[in-house]
Amino acid sequence: MLRLTVVVPAYNESAVLTAFHERLLKVLDPLPLHSDVLYVDDGSRDDTWPIMQSLATADPRVGALKLSRNFGKEAALTAGLDHVDADAAVIIDADLQDPPELIPQLVEQWQAGYDVVYATRSARAGETGFKRFTAAAFYRTMEVMSDVAVPRDTGDFRLLSRRALGALSQLRERQRFMKGLFAWIGYRQTSVKYLRDPRLAGKTKWNYSHLSQLAIEGITSFSSAPLKLATWTGLAAALLAFLLGLKVLIKALLHGDPVPGYPSLMVVVLFLGGIQLLALGVIGEYLGRNYAESKQRPLYFIEEEHLPAAQGAIHTNATQRR
Repeated sequence: MLRLTVVVPAYNESAVLTAFHERLLKVLDPLPLHSDVLYVDDGSRDDTWPIMQSLATADPRVGALKLSRNFGKEAALTAGLDHVDADAAVIIDADLQDPPELIPQLVEQWQAGYDVVYATRSARAGETGFKRFTAAAFYRTMEVMSDVAVPRDTGDFRLLSRRALGALSQLRERQRFMKGLFAWIGYRQTSVKYLRDPRLAGKTKWNYSHLSQLAIEGITSFSSAPLKLATWTGLAAALLAFLLGLKVLIKALLHGDPVPGYPSLMVVVLFLGGIQLLALGVIGEYLGRNYAESKQRPLYFIEEEHLPAAQGAIHTNATQRR
């Protein structure tokens, strides 16, 4: 019988974890395949890890990983997928915004021959209008600028076949934008639409600062368009400055210029200075990412590891994963 592992990264989700697990088991039990759950604690500061331990102790199908600190969701997700030994894996968050009841539809499409089945949000309940606007703007910007077609309105909630998992495991870059990596590996992909629910409990960990950083990560990881834009903007600014300088020269030759053009001079200086700083900032983003990649640090460290019984004997250790 085929085997499915559900990977659940979590950070400070003690308020919702038990309710999520109950709903998840109600979905997995009727499925006609072996299934287990692998929780990943991304350095939580609340009772998330003790709850995961209790779930793993009560059910041999449940495993848990505890990272040595908060490495971020992308690293926690990578850690979970690195430990999957199954025919397919489903990625889902613990906040119940993504309904576990959609998993049978993902499995159905997988059994129909698809390697990646991603869940696309047809609506986003419980979010502000500004949040929905910025999310839509980000996905459409990625669609225009990215070298890889990243599906619109699609998060991490998806199913990956064993072949897709094997391909993803070869991508070890440190600056990780998982939505782009899922699309980059290719293979047969399809979508299942759903209504995203409001968070059941607790507070979101994704404030606008984190979301902005994720957007920059996605654009710089899968597109060189910002560098090209900086180049063309610089050329346009240089052309404009040349034309303005030519105008001033002709005016001085024909009519003289007894009054110094201080206002126009300041406008030109400030405009060109702003363009230069913008271009340097874009270049700096790419250089910073190259610097991080060149250090070749591990993606994460694991403090404790409890694997589901089906994946081997349960054990606890401190280990390094690359």
